[in-house]
Amino acid sequence: MTALSVNVNKIAVLRNSRGGDAPDVIRAARTCIAAGCHGITVHPRPDRRHIHSDDVRALSGLCTHGIEFNIEGNAFAPPREGYPGLLALVREVRPAQCTLVPDGDGQITSDHGFDLAADAARLRPLIAELKSHGTRVSLFMDAGAAGIERAAELGADRVELYTGPYAAAFARGDYARELDACVLSAAAARAAGLGVNAGHDLDQANLPALKAAIAYLAEVSIGHALIGEALYAGLAPTVRAYLEILGA
Repeated sequence: MTALSVNVNKIAVLRNSRGGDAPDVIRAARTCIAAGCHGITVHPRPDRRHIHSDDVRALSGLCTHGIEFNIEGNAFAPPREGYPGLLALVREVRPAQCTLVPDGDGQITSDHGFDLAADAARLRPLIAELKSHGTRVSLFMDAGAAGIERAAELGADRVELYTGPYAAAFARGDYARELDACVLSAAAARAAGLGVNAGHDLDQANLPALKAAIAYLAEVSIGHALIGEALYAGLAPTVRAYLEILGA
């Protein structure tokens, strides 16, 4: 079974655009859980553009009884006012999974994976520390990246394939090459003993082909498209539609 983790960052974006508490991130997460999703994903950033540290703490209390909590972020970003840093948040709330992403403040959204040849020395001790807190570690990786199997050598448990290029190619109607890159990278990761997650720009149109090509996907993390589709169809029905695609 491929698990669905719903990224609720976009709910926080809407809330922050006006201030106050509406729409309520916690209520949205509860709705997703009640609809059957397997986990909740957040990506707190130092600039606090969406999910805040208090959201992370509150959401961690919802993710019990088999509901996975996945915190994404750049562990190399230093703490700032209102943001204690990714490692500090992981130490405090002990999520089931931490997905490390090499993003920066200037990025609107995550748009590339790690270069393991360049980043290995910094990642190895960080992965070990995260795992010492009982947290599974996944590394955000480009589909087609050379040496993706090295993630296992560094101690990671999974990789998350960056599916943005695949989604863009799917929208153009010419996605075979990008899908092949996802399949080959997934196979290399699996052969190295890594679990395979996927995320970024996945939606109800392009997810079926990816799922069919990589039947052993452990998890997909979906936020932007799911929240956008929910504006028309409702949040709970949209979550259930994704679960049907995943056969969950």
